[in-house]
Amino acid sequence: MFVSDFRKEFYEVVQNQRVLLFVASDVDALCACKILQALFQCDHVQYTLVPVSGWQELETAFLEHKEQFHYFILINCGANVDLLDILQPDEDAIFFVCDTHRPVNVVNVYNDTQIKLLIKQDDDLEVPAYDDIFRDEEEGEEHSGNESDNGSEPSVKRTRLEEEIVAQTMKKRQRREWEARRRDILFDYEQYEYHGTSSAMVMFDLAWMMSKDLNDMLWWAIVGLTDQWVQDKITQMKYVTDVGILQRHVSRHNHRNEDEENSLSVDCTRISFDLPLKQVKQKFQSMDVSLKENLREMIEESANKFGMKDMRVQTFSIHFGFKHKFLASDVVFATMSLMESPEKDGSGTDNFIQALDSLSRSNLDKLYHGLELAKKQLRATQQTIASCLCTNLVISQGPFLYCSLMEGTPDIVLFSKPASLSLLSRHLLKSFVCSTKNRRCKLLPLVMAAPLSVEQGTVTVVGIPPETDSSDRKNFFGRAFEKAAEGTNSRTLHNHFDLSVIELKAEDRSKFLDALVSLLS
Repeated sequence: MFVSDFRKEFYEVVQNQRVLLFVASDVDALCACKILQALFQCDHVQYTLVPVSGWQELETAFLEHKEQFHYFILINCGANVDLLDILQPDEDAIFFVCDTHRPVNVVNVYNDTQIKLLIKQDDDLEVPAYDDIFRDEEEGEEHSGNESDNGSEPSVKRTRLEEEIVAQTMKKRQRREWEARRRDILFDYEQYEYHGTSSAMVMFDLAWMMSKDLNDMLWWAIVGLTDQWVQDKITQMKYVTDVGILQRHVSRHNHRNEDEENSLSVDCTRISFDLPLKQVKQKFQSMDVSLKENLREMIEESANKFGMKDMRVQTFSIHFGFKHKFLASDVVFATMSLMESPEKDGSGTDNFIQALDSLSRSNLDKLYHGLELAKKQLRATQQTIASCLCTNLVISQGPFLYCSLMEGTPDIVLFSKPASLSLLSRHLLKSFVCSTKNRRCKLLPLVMAAPLSVEQGTVTVVGIPPETDSSDRKNFFGRAFEKAAEGTNSRTLHNHFDLSVIELKAEDRSKFLDALVSLLS
């Protein structure tokens, strides 16, 4: 059930309760978590925080804690599956789900007792009508009246029996037609995976409604939205619209004359262009005055040379004192790198805590460490993309492009995690589209695989939608992966909250890809 009044139906309900907070391992979820933590700390709400990176961890953590809690909050997980079917909770358990994953499962939408959806209904949800999806079971067959007809004429009994048979046949036909319609409606509704409004923005709206919004909360909402933009989870139009909403909040906060400072939106650019290497290696303040003054013109000129459009995009930066200034996109990369750090001495939970802490202004050392990891990650991404294009590793499989990173590839360990591999795949697809002369290949999606565990013989597989100007960021690979695995009995693990990311046994890769080609042809 969709919650209409977040304050009354959610916050005031959990305010005097002990709650369990499940948080997915993505930057937007971390930012939403930080905002909710700040609200809980303000109102002395008791909570337990459990990071979860996939469905298995969510089920295990729920089984471990379900006896101690009645109220559960899920951030960026749980909306796109039948949550009650997966977790099998007690009837008194209440779940508040704040999730960007779409489409929202219809059972979650129409369950008005245990599932409370903290989702903005102004998003284009297109949920099917209740009567098109759910139908009360028909009453049992009614032949009990035959005994009372024992004294009737045989011809009358035969006529009544014929009428009953005709009525039952009509009911069965109507039932089959309704079920066929239901399958078609659900297929159209569930075939594409996409994302809605940032969870961090949803939580900031809650804080704003309660007049408890602080500059730090606004910054976390900005970082959460920027994560969606960096990961290509939302359209450019959606991003611009949400930036406008946050810009109004920034202006309002800046007029408060608080100690903290948020700068207004700035133009951020991304391009490589010809500048002296000696100048590039210096900080911007130390570069030649002539270069600094003409930098924007040089960037736009280089952009035209490479055929790049819409170079400038609206984003935000923040000052922590006079020395520390950060762009929202840089914070996203830093937090993501901390969360998916390949360092052997850190567990998934440790990395989650490091990433969460880096979002606080009191832990700038962790943020700077994350920035160094992000630089390493981006350098490896650029080098890997160049290698894939130069060695023609991106090949056409018919209905989609395919690229596989081999074991022994430099920095391969950096791309074993879902977010890093997805980011690499998106930039690889963009680079391939710009470099290829094959017009048909420019319109194809990409499937990419990278080694996950040599000992277990598994690979991570991600599916990326086509890179087109009119792209709506909807991804059809989630359902396609499920059907391809079912049709070939391939050993897959659909554990990630994004359905377009799976784990696959390397031995089953060939038959899985063949089934995928057949399915999408």
